[in-house]
Amino acid sequence: MKIASIDVGLKRIGVAYTPDEKVVVPLPAVMRKNRNQASTDVSKLLVEWGIEKLVVGIPFTNEDTSNRIKHFTNLLEFKGEIVFQDESYSSVEVENMMKGTIKYKRDGRIDSLAAKNILERYLKIN
Repeated sequence: MKIASIDVGLKRIGVAYTPDEKVVVPLPAVMRKNRNQASTDVSKLLVEWGIEKLVVGIPFTNEDTSNRIKHFTNLLEFKGEIVFQDESYSSVEVENMMKGTIKYKRDGRIDSLAAKNILERYLKIN
């Protein structure tokens, strides 16, 4: 099954993909100008990659952010299954792993690596 994951942020949306549930690859992040543009870009990406299931990172401990992310997923034109995975500390974990390897830039690499982390968590659980 082709599965993608997203890490929804206010400025960037990290994206990761697995074609076979064994290898997870980070994709270029979607730069967010506004939620309509971002939802259109993510929707196109999901169609382009033939995604059947979308794993969305969501902080189970922050209700406001969880509601914002759920609202964003409702804007997506996606016919497949959407599941939510706890994303707590995924960006922090990636930043700590990458210290000294990637200079922190706001180009979306960290966000897509966080999406990769979220998808790997999901695949270990299910």
